[in-house]
Amino acid sequence: MKKILFSLLLILAGCDQPDQHTAGPATSFDVPPMPDFSTINDVQEKKQAFFDYLLPLVEEANSRILAERALAEKWLLEPDSLSTAEQQELQHLLEKYRITTDIPEQQQDLLLRRVNAIPPSLVLAQAANESAWGTSRFARDGNNLFGQWCFSEGCGLIPEGRGDDARHEVRAFADPLQSIESYMRNLNSHPSYRQLRELRLQELEQQGYPSGITLSEGLQSYSERGQDYIDEIQQMIEFNQLQRFDVTSPGGDNQRDSDSASGE
Repeated sequence: MKKILFSLLLILAGCDQPDQHTAGPATSFDVPPMPDFSTINDVQEKKQAFFDYLLPLVEEANSRILAERALAEKWLLEPDSLSTAEQQELQHLLEKYRITTDIPEQQQDLLLRRVNAIPPSLVLAQAANESAWGTSRFARDGNNLFGQWCFSEGCGLIPEGRGDDARHEVRAFADPLQSIESYMRNLNSHPSYRQLRELRLQELEQQGYPSGITLSEGLQSYSERGQDYIDEIQQMIEFNQLQRFDVTSPGGDNQRDSDSASGE
C-alpha cells in the first residue's frame, strides 16, 4: 500500500477539471434544472426558492465528501483491510486534494484535514452573492454559481470586457451540483484557504460542527475586496438566518487531533 502511494504524481492544470470520480459506492442523484429566478419578483419568495433549490445539492455534495473522508479514516484505522479498488481511490484522492508529500503518515493527516464538509450557510451565502441569486449570465448559461475561472479555449463563457491579452473564461458546468463540488474542492485543497480549514478543525473540536460565519474569515483570498467581501458574506448569513443549516449538517466528527508534520 505504501509503495503504491509513494509513486503518486500530482497533475494540476491552471484550474481544476470537473471531478467525475467519487469514493465509495456509486450513487445516482438527479439534479433538476435550475429555475429561472429572474421571473420571481418578490424578494423573499426569490430567496426562499433559491435556498430550497440549492440546499439539497449542497447536502449531496457534502455527503460525497464525507464518503471520501470515510475511506481516508479507514486507511488510518484499518490499512490492511483496504481493497485494491480502495487503494486506487486513495491515489485519486491524494491527487484531487493536492497532496504531494510521499510520507504516508503525512498523507493521512492532510487528507483528514482537507476532506471534510463545508458549512451549508457559507455555500448558500457565497452562491447567492456570486450569482446574484442565480440570475447572473454565468449561472443561467453555465450553471456557474461561484464565478470559477478556467483557462482552456472553449471551457466556459467569455466575460464581457475581457482584455485582449486575457485567456480566462468563466467555466461552464453540466449542472449546478458540479459547480458546488468544484467550489468545495477549491476550499478544501487550495493553499489560499488553509486558514479556513484550520478554523474548521478548531470549531469541530470546540462545538462538533463548523459554522459559515467562522470559516468565512478564511476567505481573504477569495475576492480582491478582502475583508469587505467577508463582512458581506457574514451579513448575508446572519440576515437570512442560514446558520440553522450548519447545526443540522453532517460535519465529520472524527478529526485527527495532531499537528501536520508537513504543514497544511
